[in-house]
Amino acid sequence: MRKGLTMLLLVLVIAFGSGFVANAKVLKIAGLEGGWGTAHWEELAERFEAAHPGVTVELTIERNIADVLRPQIIAGMYPDVIYLSVNAVGGLTDTLIKEEVILDITDFLDMEVPGEGVKVRDKIIPGFTDTLITNPYGDGKTYLAPLFYSPCGLFYNADLFGEGKYALPQTWEEFFALGETAKDDGIALFTYPTAGYFDAFFYALLNVVGGPELFNRAMNYDVEAWSSPEATRVFELVGDLAQYVHVDTVAQANAAGFTRNQQLILDNKALFIPNGTWLPNEMADAPRAPGFEWGFTALPKLTDDGDAYSYTFFEQMYIPEGAKEVELAKEFMAFMYSDEAAEIIYANCGAVQPIVGGSDLLPNDDANKLYYTIYDTGAKAAMGGFAAAPPVPGVVLAAGGEDILFGTVNSVVNGDTTVAQWQMDVIEAVGKIKAAMDAQ
Repeated sequence: MRKGLTMLLLVLVIAFGSGFVANAKVLKIAGLEGGWGTAHWEELAERFEAAHPGVTVELTIERNIADVLRPQIIAGMYPDVIYLSVNAVGGLTDTLIKEEVILDITDFLDMEVPGEGVKVRDKIIPGFTDTLITNPYGDGKTYLAPLFYSPCGLFYNADLFGEGKYALPQTWEEFFALGETAKDDGIALFTYPTAGYFDAFFYALLNVVGGPELFNRAMNYDVEAWSSPEATRVFELVGDLAQYVHVDTVAQANAAGFTRNQQLILDNKALFIPNGTWLPNEMADAPRAPGFEWGFTALPKLTDDGDAYSYTFFEQMYIPEGAKEVELAKEFMAFMYSDEAAEIIYANCGAVQPIVGGSDLLPNDDANKLYYTIYDTGAKAAMGGFAAAPPVPGVVLAAGGEDILFGTVNSVVNGDTTVAQWQMDVIEAVGKIKAAMDAQ
C-alpha cells in the first residue's frame, strides 16, 4: 500500500515539476513601451492568468520592440500577440502588412467579451474595425484590432466663448466670420504646432466635405478623388485658413518651437489649434491667461445640415503568422474589450479603449471626459489612413510633416506655394503610387 502511494506521489511530483497538465500554455505578448508605460500590461496579464488556470502570460514590452522582434521573427520565433501600431518607429508592422504575414482575425469579432454576454464587434465603437488600418487589404476582413484611442480636434480657451463672449462656430462660414471679428480684437483665429498636425485635421476635413466615401477613395490613391471638386474644396479651405494663421506660427512650427505655438492658445493670442488629447498634459505647467479653461470641439460643418468630424488616432494589436497560441491570443484580445480591462488600462496609464460606453467609465470630474464624449455629442469619427502601398523613390506623400501632403502647409501659409500647385503636387504623387500598386 505504502509503495503504491509512494509511486503515485512520485508521478505527481514529476508531472507538476515538468509543467504538468497538458493544458499548461505560455501566451507570448510583445509590445511597445511608449508613453503608456507597462503597469497596465502587467495587471492585465495577471488577471488573464487568474481566469485561465495553467496559462502563463510572458510579456516583452520594450521601447525598441521593433528592433527586438525583427531578428526573432526572421529566425521563426513569433510572439502570439503584437502591440505595435502602423507607422511606428522601426516600421515592423508596416513590413508585416506588406509581406501579408498577419493573421485574419475577423472571427474574433464574433467572440464573446468575457463575462459580458456581448460580441466583441458590438462592444467596439462603430467604425473602428472598418478602416484601412484594421483592414489593410480592402478584402472586407479584419487583421489588426484597435486599441487606445485619442480623439483629435480643435482646442481653445473655453473662457473666451459663451454668453456675452465669442460664439463657438458651427460651420466653416461662421468660423471664418469669427476670424474677422477676432482679427479686429488683435487675436489670430488659428495656429498649429507643426505642419505634421495637419494629418488628423486634413483627414477629418476630407470627411466633412466629401464624407467617408471621398475619404476612403482618397486613402486608396484614387487620382480622380484627389482631383474632384470636393477635394479641391478641401485644399481651398486650408488655403483660406492660411489667411488667419498667427504671424509667428511657421517660424515656430518645428521640433524646438512647437510648444510656443501651443502657448499662443494659453496666452489668448490665437483662438484654435488642432491637436490631440495629450495637449493639456503636455502644457500642464505652462503659464496661462487668467480664467483659462480647455475647450475642445470637432471641425466645423460645411453647411448647417452637414456633419462635424473629429479624427481619432488609435493603436493596434494583431496576431502574426507563426504564432503558436492563436486561439488563446484571440481570447486575450477579446478580454481587452471588457469593462474590467478598460478600467485597468485607464487606472494605470490613462489610455481609453474604443468601447461602447467607454466614456462612462471615466469619473465625471475627470478632465478627459471632455475629449472622450465628443462622439456622444454629435460629432462623427474619422479614422484610418492611406492603404498599404509599395515605396516609390522620391515620393513621400504623408509622413507627419516632411512630405508633400502635410509638409507643404508651411509653404502655403507663407505664400510660397499656391493651393492649386499644392493640390497638383499631391495628385502627381498619388498617381505615381497608384501606378506602383497596379504594377505589382
